[in-house]
Amino acid sequence: MKDLKPKEIVTELDKYIIGQKDAKKSVAIALRNRWRRRHVEPDLQDEIAPKNIILIGPTGVGKTEIARRLANLTDSPFYKVEASKFTEVGYVGRDVESMIRDLVELTVNALKARQQDAVQEKAAKMAEERVLDILLPPTPKTAARPDTGTLKLAGSSGDTPDTGAGTREKLRSMLKAGKLDTRQVDLDVPDKSSPMVEIFSNTGIEEMGINVKDMLGNFMPKSTKRRKVSVKEALKLLTQEEAAHLVDMERVKSDAVAMVEQSGIIFIDEIDKIAGKEKSQGPEVSKEGVQRDLLPIVEGSSVPTKYGIVKTDHILFIASGAFHVSKPSDLIPELQGRFPIRVELTSLGAQEFVRILTEPKNALILQYMALLRTEGVDITFTQDAVEKIAAIAVEVNAATENIGARRLHTLMEKLLEEILFAAPDVADTKITIDAAFVEGQLMGIVENQDLSRYIL
Repeated sequence: MKDLKPKEIVTELDKYIIGQKDAKKSVAIALRNRWRRRHVEPDLQDEIAPKNIILIGPTGVGKTEIARRLANLTDSPFYKVEASKFTEVGYVGRDVESMIRDLVELTVNALKARQQDAVQEKAAKMAEERVLDILLPPTPKTAARPDTGTLKLAGSSGDTPDTGAGTREKLRSMLKAGKLDTRQVDLDVPDKSSPMVEIFSNTGIEEMGINVKDMLGNFMPKSTKRRKVSVKEALKLLTQEEAAHLVDMERVKSDAVAMVEQSGIIFIDEIDKIAGKEKSQGPEVSKEGVQRDLLPIVEGSSVPTKYGIVKTDHILFIASGAFHVSKPSDLIPELQGRFPIRVELTSLGAQEFVRILTEPKNALILQYMALLRTEGVDITFTQDAVEKIAAIAVEVNAATENIGARRLHTLMEKLLEEILFAAPDVADTKITIDAAFVEGQLMGIVENQDLSRYIL
């Protein structure tokens, strides 16, 4: 993270997101400020709060993608949640603290997986020994013989050396060569069919459910069941089991909590859905209540999780919303103050659509070319075809509902529907898509307004 300057962050985001320079600049500064905070005097570190951001703009302009790519870029704990899913405390539904618990859970799982990958080689060797023990059980030593006082391996003659080691090495070489992969062995695996216990409480159903299951797990022995599996599958299962044993879970949990507290990012989508005046009844009854519950989390508070207390003081919150009906000033004043940076994202036009189709590393056209290449079909798009697709996307967005760049997904799928369907049996392995083909496939639907509303 220390190597990423704001300009470099924007450059990395440019590889996947077209336009929206102001939004990229704001998130790049916010990210760099987190690094700067860690290098100021210790007395000031706790005083410097993250500058939370509200991204304002219509759907399909890149709000979510900016936040997601930012998290991937810095390897930060990241969680996306829709504000409309939350309800005020006292109503049935999810409370706002659950997003912190979910973020910690995701981070613990990610760190655990990373640690398991690091010990995979050692775990594989241990699993190999366990499989060899199943194939050739170790011979137990008998008690000392009364006449000589020497130890003797069961099944071996008094004057012949034990040949078990030689047999084991032969089995090991056969195992490594894959000659035993299909052989069936009996293996005890954990039985995951444990009963679910759900308890409703003010800490949230998901948290209490987990705690009860953990508590019962400490008192009740872990059940296993015997399965007949191939040697290859047994190696895989035992490697996973040994890797899990080699991971220091206490350290993983403490590291995950520290990562969430210092570099966590929570993306709250559809925040405009909880803005507006309080309604007396109906589904929006707890709208303002959700804002009040959200306020202490964003301001900085301590949230209990099953991995310990998590402080939210330095978690970066990025909110987004279209704000078609409401406006940011409709949020309660205290919550507005916790999102000091507001960036308006611009709508996308034909020029941006052309760039989205061709420029990013994950450009839509490149994706379809790669998909069809797996069937041996080489498809190319002429420049006038790309421009025609962009123009149709703008036209349909204007005539129906403006869903931004997401319209391109619908158009591309409809445009290539027949080619994708017939690709395994197509005789011509080279196909060129030009403007005439695009017009022939799409213009009939575009001109029919009713059809366009339902299909495009």
